[in-house]
Amino acid sequence: MNKVTVRAIGSYHPGGKVDNAFFESRLDTSDQWIRERTGIECRYFAGKDEYTGDLCYHAAMDMKDRYGVDFSDVDMILVATMTADHVVPNVASQLQDRLGVKAAGAIDLTTACSGFCYAMTLAKGLIASGINRKVLVFGAETMSKIIDFTDRNTCILFGDAAGVVLMEHSGEENTVFESVCGTDGSMGKELYMSLRSNVANGAEISADGFVHQNGRAVYKWAVTTLAQGLQDLAAKNGLTLDDVTRFIPHSANYRMLESVFEKLGIPMEKCVESICRYGNTSAASVPLAWSEGVRNGTVKKGDTLLLLGFGAGLTYSGICVKNTL
Repeated sequence: MNKVTVRAIGSYHPGGKVDNAFFESRLDTSDQWIRERTGIECRYFAGKDEYTGDLCYHAAMDMKDRYGVDFSDVDMILVATMTADHVVPNVASQLQDRLGVKAAGAIDLTTACSGFCYAMTLAKGLIASGINRKVLVFGAETMSKIIDFTDRNTCILFGDAAGVVLMEHSGEENTVFESVCGTDGSMGKELYMSLRSNVANGAEISADGFVHQNGRAVYKWAVTTLAQGLQDLAAKNGLTLDDVTRFIPHSANYRMLESVFEKLGIPMEKCVESICRYGNTSAASVPLAWSEGVRNGTVKKGDTLLLLGFGAGLTYSGICVKNTL
C-alpha cells in the first residue's frame, strides 16, 4: 500500500461581500436574528458571470502562489460540488484544460456538504492503490445561484467559495489516515435541489432549481451525526478526542457546532470553522476553514486533524489527517 500525503492547499472566495443587512430589506429578519441563530456575520456571492469552475481555478492559483506547485503532472482531478457549471461537461474536465494539466482523469462528486471528505477518501484510495500519484481535490460551490431569496430558512445561510488540496504519493510517511462515511437515504427529501419533478421517499420534489431544506429535521440529524461521527472517526484511528489537535467539521451553523462540542467536552478553541465569515459554503466549507487555519497559524504543521462533512443525501464523511502544511 502506497503512502499518501497532502502537499499543498489553497482557497478562494469571490469579491461580493454580503452582510446580514442585505436581507433586512427583503425578509422579516435582522442582523441580530441571523447572528444569534447561526453565528453568520457575512458571506460572499459570486458575480453574475462567475461560476464554480472559476472559483476552483482561483483556489488553485492561490495554492500555486503559496506553494509553487506544478499542475502539469497531476493525473486525477476530483471536484466536490452540488453547483456544477453544467450537467456536462463536468467541472473537473474544465479545470484540466484551464490549469494546463496534460492528461488526467476528471470526476465530479455530488454529495454536497460531505463531498470534500468523500473526495479526499477517494483520492487516498486511488493513490494508495497505485492507480494515481498526484490528485487535485476541490470542494467548491456557488450556492447563491440556487437559493430562493424569498425563503428565510435557507437564503441567509449560504455563501460561495472554493478550497483545494494536492494529495500525492509519498516516499516518506503516510499522513492521510482512516476515514468514515455513511448515509440515510430515507431522509433525502429533507434537503434537496432538483430540476425534475418526482416523488422521493413518498414526498413530492419541487423542480424549481432551488435548494430546499427542512431545517428542524436536518438540524436534529446533523447534531447527532456530527457528534457520533467525530467519536467514530477518532476511535477508528486509535485516538481519543483529547488526542486530536484541531477539528474541522462542516460549517453549517455555529450554534450547532457549539452544541455538539459542548456535548463532547471539546473546547471550541479546537474547532476550526468558516461559518462566521463565509456562511455555509457546502462542499467548500472544510477546505476553506483548513486553508484559512493554515494561513493564520491556527492549524500548524504536525497537528492531528479530524475532518468531517455532513449534509444532503443525507450523507456524512470524515477523514483523519496529519497536517503537513
